[in-house]
Amino acid sequence: MRIFAQPARRSDKTVERHYQDTMASPVAFEQHADLLDTDTLVVLKQLFPEGTAPMWGVMPGKNGANLPEIRKMEPGSWVFFSGDKHLYLGGTVALAWRSPELATRLWDADDAGATWEYMYALSGTRGFNIPIEEVRDLLEWKPTRNIMRFQAFKDTEADLLQSLLTLEPAQTVQPQDEEAAARQAISDYTGPLERSAERAYRGEQAHLKRALLPGPAGECALCGRTLPATFLIAAHIKKRAECTEDEKRDLQNVAMLACLLGCDGLYERGFITVAAGGQLQVSPLAASAPAVAQHIQEHLVDRTTAWWTPEREQYFAWHRMHTFRSAPAL
Repeated sequence: MRIFAQPARRSDKTVERHYQDTMASPVAFEQHADLLDTDTLVVLKQLFPEGTAPMWGVMPGKNGANLPEIRKMEPGSWVFFSGDKHLYLGGTVALAWRSPELATRLWDADDAGATWEYMYALSGTRGFNIPIEEVRDLLEWKPTRNIMRFQAFKDTEADLLQSLLTLEPAQTVQPQDEEAAARQAISDYTGPLERSAERAYRGEQAHLKRALLPGPAGECALCGRTLPATFLIAAHIKKRAECTEDEKRDLQNVAMLACLLGCDGLYERGFITVAAGGQLQVSPLAASAPAVAQHIQEHLVDRTTAWWTPEREQYFAWHRMHTFRSAPAL
């Protein structure tokens, strides 16, 4: 997955006006059909049947300085917005195109006559509140470095950011010949299926589960149902890959029992989280998936978990900040 950084400091009055006009208030396609070419309009309507989408744009920059990065953007890329020393919003690029005319209508132009003509529409936007210090530490930047320009991350840096922001891998459709090659590779593989790292992880999971569940049954920390042990998993409250060694060993506090009947997946993917004090919070994005919303309504709405404690709050706070799919700040 390629990840892009979009500097957009909302304490700047111009940026805030643009944000309110086209992010907080998604753009209606039909209102601007006269400035959208036919192909772009058709694709936008297919991607966003409701007829609106959050939009942003990038200037070409002095002497086209931004163009090498802009040309790397494609559907399925991920963009995070940063400003005022925080990462505060992110989303998936649904479509990217160029339209100086539409950009000028939406955002005007700067004093030099340049506008944000390299445009993109975002889907699945979610809010963050991650200090820039975490990015600096993760990518081993200098303590004074900030995100000052539109830029792309790939390879190791993109993988690290994907982990920090708890993003799911991009879903792509493989051509038939690639699918056939993949199936053949699996068929021809004769090596070990259980590697030592996987065995070590499973051993750790078993040990962690025994620490949380000494008997044959237990209570899911999220829905509260009492279930046989086989339907419960020792789920890390804070993503394991982001835990320090000391946190991984904090067995009584860093994990909780979550059921395999929905709660573990919903928590891991950020559709639910636990607020300070123990009340469950539901992501507003859950409404976009009716079956998910129904499960949450039946089992999780208005619940307060007894698993919350002051000692576990630091781990729940990490999940709220990094994983929970909060609504973008308006």
